[in-house]
Amino acid sequence: MQTVRYKEENLEVSKVICIGRNYVEHIEELGNEIPSEMVVFNKPNSAITDELHYFSDTCRFEGEICFLIKNKQIEAIAFGLDLTYADIQNKLKEKGLPWERAKAFDKSAVFSHFIPYNGDVRTLEMRLYVNDSLTQFADYSLMMYKPGMMISEINRFMSLAENDIVMSGTPKGVAPYKVGDRFVGQIFSDEKLILEHSWIVQ
Repeated sequence: MQTVRYKEENLEVSKVICIGRNYVEHIEELGNEIPSEMVVFNKPNSAITDELHYFSDTCRFEGEICFLIKNKQIEAIAFGLDLTYADIQNKLKEKGLPWERAKAFDKSAVFSHFIPYNGDVRTLEMRLYVNDSLTQFADYSLMMYKPGMMISEINRFMSLAENDIVMSGTPKGVAPYKVGDRFVGQIFSDEKLILEHSWIVQ
């Protein structure tokens, strides 16, 4: 089983629940329709990694605020990257087919370490720098579906197990990347930097 790092421990994760199309500007940049209800898809345990790998020139990064769940509530927070084969996803969307081949492949869910979080989620912000250039930015106000709404909606039809992870969606700025690129993900709470993690693409 793949694990994530939290409080000096390696935690086994049952599944990663991803919220799709949660930022209007990202929906518009990809030419998608604004959904009438929350879009949800899963990544399996085999997708989890703490390393950022290059797969192809059609694979893009999507930076996200991520939540570790315990007792069906937010326990901890991390910066994550949802890697996506854009060409495959476009073909699947055209045919109305599921996204797993484009979203759920091995090493497609990249996570920093997790840190405990009991702050006010309304003050959360994320920033992603690629080669020292600010590439993605988002805060709570830009989310169509807020963290509490995500958990409530997921619980309507799916059991949230201990140490499950919720990826809360990506803002505009997604793009392909290459070997050697340097990524720095940051999360702020109440305007204070609470987490920073860097990756070099392998």
